[in-house]
Amino acid sequence: MPYLLDAAYFVLLTICSPILLVRAWRTGKYRDGHAQKLWGRVPRRLGSAPCLWFHAVSVGEVLLLRPLIADLHRRRPDWELVISTTTSTGLEVARRTFPDLVTFYAPLDFSWSVRRALSRVRPTALVLVETELWPNLIRAASNQGTRVAVINGRISRRSHPRYRRFRALLGPTLRRLDVVGAQSEESASRFRDIGVASDRVTVTGSIKYDGLESLRDVPKVRNLRRAIGLDDAAGPIFVAGSTMDGEEAVALQAYQAARQDHPDLRLVIVPRHPERGPDLARWIESQGHSVWRRSVDQEPPASLSLDSSPPVLLIDTVGELSSIWGMADLAFVGGSLFPGRGGQNMMEPSAFGASVLFGPHTSNFREAVEGLLERRAARVVHNVTELTEALRADLADPTSAQARGQAARSFVLDQRGATGRTLALLDRLVGRPHQSEILSGASLRIASEAASSAA
Repeated sequence: MPYLLDAAYFVLLTICSPILLVRAWRTGKYRDGHAQKLWGRVPRRLGSAPCLWFHAVSVGEVLLLRPLIADLHRRRPDWELVISTTTSTGLEVARRTFPDLVTFYAPLDFSWSVRRALSRVRPTALVLVETELWPNLIRAASNQGTRVAVINGRISRRSHPRYRRFRALLGPTLRRLDVVGAQSEESASRFRDIGVASDRVTVTGSIKYDGLESLRDVPKVRNLRRAIGLDDAAGPIFVAGSTMDGEEAVALQAYQAARQDHPDLRLVIVPRHPERGPDLARWIESQGHSVWRRSVDQEPPASLSLDSSPPVLLIDTVGELSSIWGMADLAFVGGSLFPGRGGQNMMEPSAFGASVLFGPHTSNFREAVEGLLERRAARVVHNVTELTEALRADLADPTSAQARGQAARSFVLDQRGATGRTLALLDRLVGRPHQSEILSGASLRIASEAASSAA
C-alpha cells in the first residue's frame, strides 16, 4: 500500500511539475524546504520528554493553535512541542507566532520522507489540525508507536460525499486514528460514517472561538491604527478582508457609492494572498484612487480633508488581518461572493463586534454562519448592489449596525471552551492526565453534548 501511494504521488507530482515550476518562477512559491518536503530532513529533536507534533496546513490552522499552545506551555511546561506546515506563508506565520518552538515544512506523503521525519522528531503524539488525513504519515506514525489525533476536526457537507465514496480505501488510515476531537456533532457523525470508530470520536467544539481577540483597545490594534494612519478621529472604517480575485472590485464599487453620502468613510483591503499586492495596487490606481501599501510604504498616509479623496489602504502583508478586523466598523469577509472557495473566517470580525457581511458561498463555516444568521448578527450579500445597500444602511443607522455587531460578539463568546476539552483529549492520548483537568467518560460526554448544542 505505501508503495502504491508513492507511485501515485510521483505520477501526480510529475503531471503538476510544469505548473509548479511556473508558479515558482512567477511568485517565488515552492522554492524552499525541498529537503524537508521530499526527504524528511526536518530538525532533529534531541530531548526525551513527551513531544507533540502539530501539523497545521497553513495560516488559519497555525493561528488557531495559539490558545492551545499557550495553555500547554502553562500546564505542561515539560512537554516539547513542534509545528509543521505545508505552505510558505503558514511557516512564516508559525515562526513569527511561536518563535520559541521548532517549526518546519511537513514532509510530503512519500513513505521514505514521512518515516525519516518521524524518526528525527520522535513524537509521542502526532496531532493533525482539522482534516489532514495523509495515509503514509498516519501509517508510519502508528507503526512506530506514535499516537495519532485529529483536533478541531471537521468534514464539511460538500466534502463528506467524497470521503464516503473512498472510505474503503481510507479505512486502514482511519482505523489508525486514536482520537478525533470534532468541531460539532454534525462533523462527528460524518467521521463515524466514513469509518472512524465511534468510541474514538468526541465533540470538543471549535478552538477557533477560543483564540479570537474580542477587545479593540489593545496595543496591537492601537499600534496598527497609527501605522496605517487611522487614528481615533478617523471616520467609519470599511474592511474587505481575505478577498479573492473579483471581490476587491465589488468592495471598491460599493465603497465609491457609499462615500457619496459619507465622505469620511475609509476603505481597507486585505487580500487573501498578499503576493497579489502589486497587481491590486496597479488596478486600484487605474480606477482613479491612490493606494497606500503596507508592504512598501514606511510612513502612514497624511491626514486629508473630507474634500480630498483618501487613499485606499492595501494591507499586503502576512498575519495582520486579525488586528485590522479590530478597527473595522463594517466588515466584508471574502472568499464568499463567488463559488469555489467556501468562504473565509467571519468569526474574527464577529468577535470584535463589527457589522459583518459575507457572500452566499460559505460552506467552510456553515455552522458559524447559521449561528450568526439565527441571531441576526450578520448579513448575506449576493452582489455589488446588495453590498452597497448594506453599507449605506449601516452608515445611515449606526445604532442598528452596532447592535448587530454586539450580537455577533456575544455569539462568539458563547462558543468558547473547546481548548480545555481538547487539552483533556491530548492528556489522555499522552497518558499523563493532569489531575485537576481529568474528565471522566461521563463528564466528557456532558462536555461534548454542551459543545454540540452550542454549535
